[in-house]
Amino acid sequence: MTAPADARTVEAPSSPLVHRGTARAVTATWWYTVVALVFFELAVVLVWAGTLLQARLDRGAVLALLVGGLVWILSTAPLLRAYRHGGGDSAALDWRSTLVPLVVAAAYGVTGWSLTGLWVLLVLPLAQSLQLLHWPRFVRARMVLAVTALLAGVLVVDVHTALSEPPLSAHGDPYVAGVFSVLLPLTTVLSLWWWDVLITLDRARVSEARLAATQERLAVATDVHDLQGHHLQVIALQLELAERLLPDDRDAALQQLRAARLSVDEARQGTRDLATRFRAVPLPDELANARDLLRAAGLTVEAVVDVDADSAPASVFGPVIRETTTNVLRHGGGRRARLALTRLDGRWRYEISNDVLVPSLSVTAASPDDAGAPPGRTRQGTGLEGTARRAGDAGGSMEVVAGEDDFTVIVTVPAGAGASAGVPR
Repeated sequence: MTAPADARTVEAPSSPLVHRGTARAVTATWWYTVVALVFFELAVVLVWAGTLLQARLDRGAVLALLVGGLVWILSTAPLLRAYRHGGGDSAALDWRSTLVPLVVAAAYGVTGWSLTGLWVLLVLPLAQSLQLLHWPRFVRARMVLAVTALLAGVLVVDVHTALSEPPLSAHGDPYVAGVFSVLLPLTTVLSLWWWDVLITLDRARVSEARLAATQERLAVATDVHDLQGHHLQVIALQLELAERLLPDDRDAALQQLRAARLSVDEARQGTRDLATRFRAVPLPDELANARDLLRAAGLTVEAVVDVDADSAPASVFGPVIRETTTNVLRHGGGRRARLALTRLDGRWRYEISNDVLVPSLSVTAASPDDAGAPPGRTRQGTGLEGTARRAGDAGGSMEVVAGEDDFTVIVTVPAGAGASAGVPR
């Protein structure tokens, strides 16, 4: 059966928990940040190695500088890990876990200075590693400005003095590697600042979700209190009046008891209606849940949902989707299933079909088409009867088609069906 042109195939996320998707996004952002920082550090080491080779520094010294640079970059991994699990807070520094990476950075700086005589290589590793620690915001801002100024100053000293071996000024463009070194701490701080902003936004999202859930619970509690409080007060008055009338007027007392019983029924129905209202789930989500449930049972599922599915009568189709999905799981078997919710000619049409039937089962059909179904190709039970009743209450109909290779349930409801049609009585 071909879907209307305005329908589209929906691939909703299979995870029932929304926050898991957000957590994956946050984790991906963190790894982007780490890769960027490691790339910046590696680029600085490689640029310095290339610069010193062009300045005709001993190849052994350049190789030692490269190996030491790789060790230093690896030593920053514990600092980055501690920063991530700290969540971007300005927490107290744990020197026991950060002392080794800082010692490695200082040792690499001393090694680089001893091999090249460059002060910038002495300062840069330790300055960069310090930027990966948790500092209060104002401390970090002052530190990065001071470190950037210090690196710029020692770079000028390295270029315009002959203390380096060989002199850095002998290189054609001595400031190229120096600029990378000067900007490395600032780039690192900006990257980590972006991570802190993302963590703050994620925490705000979680807090907003919790606040919304709390407000919804308060709204439910208020509605239940108002509803039950009113009915209980009325019932108490009716029972009190019946107690007073019982000795003198038994008929009037019985009438009050009947009224109290009706009030109990009204309170019970009001509670059901209230629960139904708060349990409402958008139809695209209902279909996505049904699709995921069928896939979990091992079926290959196709889901086609109209772009305006949110406007379909959820009070009718929500229970129908759940009931027919359960029907497929209990009696259908098979390897494939198809779900479709489309709008055509002012009516909403829901269809669910699967490919294999259990021959020993039978169904009580709710349409004339089912009367001619082949023997042993239908399913028995009250579920489809309830589905037909819901569709009928909304002014629609249900059709059951039992073919040779598939079993299909089609529910059609007018687009303007009342919201209360699906509320159980």
